[in-house]
Amino acid sequence: MKYLLLLIACVSVAAQKGIPPKEVVNATITTKYAQPMPFKPELVSQLKAPAGYEVIATASGLGKPRMLYAAPNDRLYITRRDAGDVLMLSEPKPDGTFANLTTAVSDFKGVHGITMKDGWLFLLNNNELRRYKLLADGTADMESKQTLINDLPSGGQHSNRTMDFGPDGMLYLTVGSVCNDCVGDKETATVLWVDPKTWQRGIYASGLRNTIGIDWHPKTGELWGLDNGSDYKGDNWPPEELNKLVNGADYGFPFGYGKREIDKTREDPGGTTKEEVVAASQPSVMEFPAHAAPIAFQFFTSGGFNGDGLVCWHGSWNRSEPDGFKVERIKFKDGQPVSSEDFLSGFYLKAANQQFGRPTGLVITANGTVFVSDDSNGVIYRIQPKK
Repeated sequence: MKYLLLLIACVSVAAQKGIPPKEVVNATITTKYAQPMPFKPELVSQLKAPAGYEVIATASGLGKPRMLYAAPNDRLYITRRDAGDVLMLSEPKPDGTFANLTTAVSDFKGVHGITMKDGWLFLLNNNELRRYKLLADGTADMESKQTLINDLPSGGQHSNRTMDFGPDGMLYLTVGSVCNDCVGDKETATVLWVDPKTWQRGIYASGLRNTIGIDWHPKTGELWGLDNGSDYKGDNWPPEELNKLVNGADYGFPFGYGKREIDKTREDPGGTTKEEVVAASQPSVMEFPAHAAPIAFQFFTSGGFNGDGLVCWHGSWNRSEPDGFKVERIKFKDGQPVSSEDFLSGFYLKAANQQFGRPTGLVITANGTVFVSDDSNGVIYRIQPKK
């Protein structure tokens, strides 16, 4: 189905609401959903991984698994936003599956972000940051629950927050924009930092529409993230972007994208112009096809891929030719991205416009094993060097 959006310049409005754009901009929007296929074990053989790697469906039937965290003792934690719980897989078997599936936390509506530190399990939803003391069996001590923050701004359209502790000991939270391309609360469309001694917070980087996946490069210590561009602006714009996230920098949203490309459909903000805002913004470092929808992102810290990153592309719904539905490796050299190639692909069947997986969360263990969650069919995939 196609829609034609026609934005026409109109009379000036009050300065605090911005000045409408001077240009008439046309954008043809295509809505094209890849139809879901039920998971079957034989579909795993259609997936392609790098030479020397094998792909195993390590768990299935998990509903809508989202973010992953690999803990000591071969424990894999899985947040489920829709179920409001956290699952734990443990005791891996020789065939690559797990012997046990346990509910680690059961009472956190909308839970999405997850990390651990000093024996505590940290969890994050749209508004609230909590932590629980971990028991010896890996589950959370429900009586130990502490609410650390309960007033994060509403995520609206983008409520899927993630977090992790940085090399500086601070906790970093991602906060998406409240809608497609609007200016919201000052803390929306940002990455926030939180001081774990006081739980006070501040804005680390802004102008980021919906950066979910963030990680620190293992060799440089620099923070990187993948940002989702806006919808409803055509097949090929704006791009999805890889950004080096710098303290105090603004990345242009909602007035620009990519390498300082101005969004001509936007009004001028009060007291300035979108051209001036975008000129002062931080440009992206690498761009990817529009609407592929990056979710999780993490760097390898050992092995042959050390210093390279992996990103989960959840998959488009508004391109004439669907894109995403895979995990991509971004190659870094001397701390900078230089190229990319598929790491796990085959979920999308182009001829039939069908998909049997939408990669969502990922985690890379110290030995180079990669786990990927699929929230379309409820499967966790293990990608590991062949034995």
